[in-house]
Amino acid sequence: MTNLVLLETHNQIATLTLNRPERHNSLVPELLREMLNALEQVSQQTDLRALVLQANGRSFSTGGDVEAFYDHRDQIEAYAREIVGLLNQVIVAMVRLPVPIVAAVHGIVTGGSLGLVLASDIVLIAPEASFTPYYPIVGFSPDGGWTAMLPAVIGNKRASEILMLNQPITAEQAVAWGIANRIVAQNRIHDEARAVAESIAHKKWGSLQHTKRLLWQDADALTARLAGERARFCEQIVTMEAREGMEAFLKKR
Repeated sequence: MTNLVLLETHNQIATLTLNRPERHNSLVPELLREMLNALEQVSQQTDLRALVLQANGRSFSTGGDVEAFYDHRDQIEAYAREIVGLLNQVIVAMVRLPVPIVAAVHGIVTGGSLGLVLASDIVLIAPEASFTPYYPIVGFSPDGGWTAMLPAVIGNKRASEILMLNQPITAEQAVAWGIANRIVAQNRIHDEARAVAESIAHKKWGSLQHTKRLLWQDADALTARLAGERARFCEQIVTMEAREGMEAFLKKR
């Protein structure tokens, strides 16, 4: 463990914190493996009743680390297959987790990290938070549920416009469109997420388990859709368009 993910448990509540703040909690294989390990630990603890998902630093998570992708440019397809595969495993593990997940989202969320939000059961969002795909800017194919999950929430036409024009989704839009439940001030969002989790923990446990299973009963179909995103991602990542897009993105940054 390298502490890219922190896991704490207290009074029937687990808290999973993304802890790569110096890189805006961008996704790399090591972080995703730690997430999988933490989710497995939560699933094995029968006394837990809810999980809070949050992040340290200025951003919740900025998707795949473009610099890491570029560093692996000579083995880019293998790296893409690994990291998107791990992200898909995390999303499915969240969906299948026995306990409800309450996400506290602040700052910017880009790329595949949207999947961490979509796979949560209740989402609190800070006023300054936003979701932006960035795929047509960097030259990647969508992953993280942008096509496998988002259209079912906001509609196909709206998802198409956001993805093809790289339009950000504001906090207000996220609530209005069903991506998030409500806006909470950033300085209170972690405490509020904890309060929601504690409220869940006091409800009838069997009822909550059946509710979550019914709401996510298409988990097998979701797994197949995410596999499709991974296949397309790996096809696109080897193109010159993607390589040039990464170089341009890194130079501008």
